[in-house]
Amino acid sequence: MIAQSGATEPTTWGLAASAILVALALAVSAWRRLGVERSLLWAALRAAGQLALIGGALTLVVGDGAPLAWSWCWLVAMVLFAAITVRRRAPEVPAAFPLALVAFSTTTIISLGVLFGAGIFPMTSRTIVPLAGMVIGNSLSSTVLAARRTIEELREQRDRVEARLALGLSGRQAVQPQLRAASRTALIPQIETTKSVGLVFLPGAMVGLILAGVEPAAAVRVQLAVMYLILGSVAVTTTVMAIGLSTRLITADDRLVELPPAE
Repeated sequence: MIAQSGATEPTTWGLAASAILVALALAVSAWRRLGVERSLLWAALRAAGQLALIGGALTLVVGDGAPLAWSWCWLVAMVLFAAITVRRRAPEVPAAFPLALVAFSTTTIISLGVLFGAGIFPMTSRTIVPLAGMVIGNSLSSTVLAARRTIEELREQRDRVEARLALGLSGRQAVQPQLRAASRTALIPQIETTKSVGLVFLPGAMVGLILAGVEPAAAVRVQLAVMYLILGSVAVTTTVMAIGLSTRLITADDRLVELPPAE
């Protein structure tokens, strides 16, 4: 049970006053002639609208007495949307949608299975959606990076791959160095983030808990579990994506398929 000592919630006026920082960003863009004023304003307005809609929907999903089925339906929608996002961000990657769908599904099942199966968190409507959101959301950019980097590595080092194939190596063996390099590149940002947590920055979950009145020691324990969850989920999604791509890019007779040209 997490002890609380009084929540800190911004007032409506305080929330409106925080828009001063958006105005500051707009002023800096105008002063430096960056040309991103419209994008900044649209991003701020869109974030406010999206969060307002999500807040209302989550009230129905995670509220007291809400059936667990609604939370699981929300989770499925998040997985589908994440896979669609990967396909949109990495259009040059063949079969990006089905591979991303498998990657996100795999990491969600494993991560939530460990968290709920080991009793780290109780399986309730209030925990399923937030935890799944952190798993999928933090894995998204790494999955896109792993997919795009795999294609780039194989395109740039096609001669080496074909040389290994000519020497008698199987298709999977021939592309292993490129898969390892792509997976390593995709994992490094999350590894660095994990190493610097608490020193360079305070994570959002921990800050939110402290602002909600939770004791710092309890907030640290929750945040540590979440950081381990994210690190493991990123490793799973990038690995599944890289391995899945290797099966799509190597033919049955161990040849490397034609890759899309660099943009």
